[in-house]
Amino acid sequence: MEIDTPVPLALRTQIPHTSATILCCNCGVEIDGTISAGALCNECVKLTVDISEGVQREATLHTCRDCERWLQPPSQWVTAAPESRELLALCLRKLRGLSKVRIIDASFIWTEPHSKRIRVKITLQQEAFEGTILQQTFEVEYVVASHQCPDCAKSFTANTWRSVVQVRQKVPHKRTFLYLEQLILKHSAHKETINIKEAKDGLDFYYAQRNHAEKFVDFLTSVAPVRTKKSQELISMDIHTSSKSYKFTFSVELVPICKDDLVCLPIKLAKQVGNIAPLTLCYRVGTSVNLLDPSTLQTTEISTPIYWRSPFSTLADVPELVEFVVMDIEATGIQKGRFFLAEATVARASDLGSNDTTYFTRTHLGGILHPGDSVMGYHLSGTNFNNAQFEALEESNAYSSTIPDVILVKKHYERRKKKPRNWRLKRMNKEEGEMLPRKQDQARTDQDYEMFLRDVEEDEELRATVALYKAQEAKKARDQMDGVETASAAETDETGGDDVPKIDMNELLDEFEELDVADDQ
Repeated sequence: MEIDTPVPLALRTQIPHTSATILCCNCGVEIDGTISAGALCNECVKLTVDISEGVQREATLHTCRDCERWLQPPSQWVTAAPESRELLALCLRKLRGLSKVRIIDASFIWTEPHSKRIRVKITLQQEAFEGTILQQTFEVEYVVASHQCPDCAKSFTANTWRSVVQVRQKVPHKRTFLYLEQLILKHSAHKETINIKEAKDGLDFYYAQRNHAEKFVDFLTSVAPVRTKKSQELISMDIHTSSKSYKFTFSVELVPICKDDLVCLPIKLAKQVGNIAPLTLCYRVGTSVNLLDPSTLQTTEISTPIYWRSPFSTLADVPELVEFVVMDIEATGIQKGRFFLAEATVARASDLGSNDTTYFTRTHLGGILHPGDSVMGYHLSGTNFNNAQFEALEESNAYSSTIPDVILVKKHYERRKKKPRNWRLKRMNKEEGEMLPRKQDQARTDQDYEMFLRDVEEDEELRATVALYKAQEAKKARDQMDGVETASAAETDETGGDDVPKIDMNELLDEFEELDVADDQ
């Protein structure tokens, strides 16, 4: 009996195994039948299966021209910069059908800015058949349509405000409001304001929400001595839901004391705040009123609660200043901060050549005055003041003998020749009141602005609190070539000597819209 020779196990494993192959039903290429997807080869699957079939290829985006925000359905308006992640996320949310596929990549394709088109390249991935995953890239075009948002629509419609802040100061000039305007611009405290309107003795700031007005009132309280009052008016009420609509009014009153004003304190108050002489000069106004006794260099401050507890008015203000000429000055050696005590002999500039009347006084300007200089001051000798505090001072046995003939305030720089300033200030866009200003009122406003600009040049402490910008020399030169006169009271300076204070270019800021990058051709 014959027995077959056994086959070794190693030889069995070496027998080649042929897999089952089929032909592609589309192009006839041999493919593995066990892993084929729908009897199609890989190339035919890519050509016949579209995983982005249910995704939109065109959509519309709505943007507001005024605030440059984008509409996120149903009613939310969001801020997004061009080609930013926020704008890309908004574009993807606008497409229907993306929830069924997997997004691998998305990016912007450059388009002309004025074309009102945004193109986005999107890469998707999805399983077409069992075991077959496809990846596809396509482009989506968005049409940018303009649509005004509700906030901007309210700002262009009358009587849509919900809160108003009425800022008032009962003084005959606008210098305090000019300084307050620069503080508001520097800290961008007006960005939520929908309208700014000029009123008698002040400004009105309108807001769409109550909390915006309260935030602005808090800012004013932090930079100026003010007192506030709040009132509300019922607009409408729903009797079914008990919901009410109010309009809120915030009244903000500034202390009627300005820089360089002559102040006569009540004798009782002068003793309470450091036993200072009642006749003082206001040298700074911050959150409190800072006063200086020019004869002793003693300083004190009147806080806002103390002032409003017993308010008083100024004895004389800046328009009443008189020009004097320094005949002789001698320093006493006493210094306190930037003030130097000196004894000076002065004469009125109008009296030179007509009489020899001179006045002896003590001044805090000993560091900057020299014989022959002009100085502005208050002439008290022979002047009648309708002021109860000053009358009490004259009747007082302790203080009546301390009243000087002249109080010097600041050095006067003679300005003759007009030339453009190398710096400028920003201004807020304000709406004029119902009655247009008269010609003389406009001239007084321009004079107040020029005086404020001179104060900025002469006072370093004041200059440090405002933002100064470089003058647009390129624009001025272009306008002068076109025959346009660009010099104005705000941009010109009358100078007559080298001692006039100048502002260093290092203290000036560049505006962002002027920082243009030009390609060299």
